[in-house]
Order: sequence, then structure tokens, then C-alpha cells
Amino acid sequence: MPIDRRELEELLAALIRIDSRNPWLIPGTPGEAELATFLVDRLRALDVEVSVDEVAPGRPNVVARWRGTGGGPSLGLNAHVDTVGDASWPERSMSPVIDGDRMTGLGAADDKGHVAIQLLVLERLVAAGRRLRGDLVAAFVMDEEATSAGTMDLVLRHQTDAAIVIEPLELGRATVTHQGFGWLDIVVHGRAAHGSAPDVGIDAIGHAAAVLRRLDELGAGWAAHPHPLNGATVYHASTIVGGSDYATYPASCTIGIEIGTQPGETIDDRVRDIEAIFEQLRQERPGFSAEVVVKLHREPFEARGHERLWVAVADATRAVTGQDLAAVGENAWMDAALMQGAGIPTLSIGASGGHFHAPDEWVSLPDLVAVGEILERSITDFCG
Repeated sequence: MPIDRRELEELLAALIRIDSRNPWLIPGTPGEAELATFLVDRLRALDVEVSVDEVAPGRPNVVARWRGTGGGPSLGLNAHVDTVGDASWPERSMSPVIDGDRMTGLGAADDKGHVAIQLLVLERLVAAGRRLRGDLVAAFVMDEEATSAGTMDLVLRHQTDAAIVIEPLELGRATVTHQGFGWLDIVVHGRAAHGSAPDVGIDAIGHAAAVLRRLDELGAGWAAHPHPLNGATVYHASTIVGGSDYATYPASCTIGIEIGTQPGETIDDRVRDIEAIFEQLRQERPGFSAEVVVKLHREPFEARGHERLWVAVADATRAVTGQDLAAVGENAWMDAALMQGAGIPTLSIGASGGHFHAPDEWVSLPDLVAVGEILERSITDFCG
């Protein structure tokens, strides 16, 4: 029998009402503690081992292990419980609304709908009483929306033979590759001077504008030659800070950017691209000086060793949807890269949704039900 939609709606609505905004992104917000407590209360009613792994003060992963009888491979499920902020819609973001086949609310698709379906699948399997041969490990991780500290901790404590990261995605698709990213500061140095002294002052903001023009050209080149699955390498300017007052040449200007990496590339490749721009500008603009500061970076993802898992998910997808599973890539980053990087063959599947990180985020309820059926079949097949 499929997962009961009414039960899914009630659980997802309860999760949306719990504030789990990520305090790394939005200082002063509560983080994942209350939602973790909610999950622990549900899980401790089951015949599973429950670990509450505090990754940062008051910010735990919740991990449930359902022990198998032995002789089969173990499988990990990974869904994240934190959300981004709701500055554009605080009056309704945590008041879930059902409109036809969609539920709207902060984190409805990314990723509380998948937290809900992961929990319901585990509960159904345990209640059925038929043990698998391999262990099933269901991880509800913190901090995916920021530094991914939750999954970095998870792979150190809870290794499995394969994993499925559950994130919003069109039904019938499995992510096998995605871009990496870097959050970088480009610090352009000038020289402060009176605004009437151009022979003394060096305009850091003017030099920064030249850097941005060259970066736009670089981004246009990537757009013209996209990765076959992941699309064009991500680049955009995110923040800019510089200058002190109207009457003074700016001594510094800092541009914050997000920039992508494709499989086979590292953040060092992107830094070299930017430093090549600096070298060009030193030749063209007297007094030009700049440096790159890498604030955070994550490597790209490319599935490897996942053949057995692919067969299980593909067979389950065909049985539930009547369609063949499609291998796709993403230009966005997710925790799949960390799972694969730890030597765990990984795929990502999920339900469709929209307005991610924006007002009126929504998830497809029928898709979530179908994802639950696909997960249940995949787990039973893979773990034995």
C-alpha cells in the first residue's frame, strides 16, 4: 500500500511549523534543536538505535540505525532539517497551506518534505516486522544550507555501503553529478587620498569594477560551453563593500562572489582564473593590486561505484512510475558530494517543488508519496 497522504500532510505541516532556520545564515535564529527533539520522540517509539550527535552546541544530527540480520549491504538515507531564512515572507512562512496537490511553507521542498517521507518510510519498514539483511541508516542532518557540518560529521561516525541523498528533484530522475562551489572575497587595494588629488589616490572601487567586467566575460565563456549535465559553471557577484566617504579615494573594495567548479576541477582552478585577470589588469592599470580570499568551498560530485544502487532505484522507479530512471546533473551543490567523497557510492532523488529559497516555497504531495514508494522498494531490494 502507498504511504497515506493524510498522514504525510499532517507530519509535513508539523515540521514546517517548527522553526529550524540555520543560525549560520541568519544569526539569532534557533537552528535545528526543536526539530531534532520532535524526530527523536518519534524514532524512540521504534525498534531502532537512535544517535543524537551534537555537531555544534545545540545543533545535532539525529541518526536512526535499523540493524539488519547480517549478510547484506547497508544503505544510508540523508535528508536535512535546517532551512534558509524567510525575510521576504515571515508572516506566513511557517503556516503551511495545502493548495490542491501542493503544500506551501518554508522548507516544504528543501528539505522538510523529504525529512517527512524518510521518517514515514522508516516507520513503515520497521512496523512491517520483516528485517532486512543489511542495516538501514536514516540520517536527519543539520546545517546543509550553510557549511554542511552535519554531513561532514555524519560520514565520520556512520559509514554505509551506499547512500541516497533526498533533495527536491523532478520525479523519475537521479542526480549523478553536480557542481562544486566556492564563496570567495576579491579584495582590491587602493590608496586613500583627498578627492581632489588623483595623482596621489588609487581608486579601489574603479579597479574592482574592472575586475567585475573581466569576471563577467569569464562567466560568458563558461555559459557558451556548458557541462553536458551540470550546465554552465556558476558565477555571480554577491556582495560589495568599499570606500569611506564622498570626498576620499577608496582605499579598499571587497567583492564577494560565488563561483562553481565542475567534476575534475578544484577551487584552485578558479583562483588561478581570477589571478590571471589580476595579472592582465596590472599590465593595464597603474597601481592595481588585489588578492583572493577563499571563505568556503566544496568539491563537485560525480557518482562512482553506484551500479548496484542504481539498479535498485531504477527498478523501483519503473515499478512506481512506469518510466525509466534518468541520470541528471545539477548546477547547484548538495551533500551528495560529501557522501561520495567519503567513499560512499551515492545517488540523489526527490520530489518536485518550486520557489526554493524564496517566498511561497512548495512541494508536490503526490511526488512525495511516490518518492516514499521508490525508497521503500529500493531499500528492500538493495539491503536484501
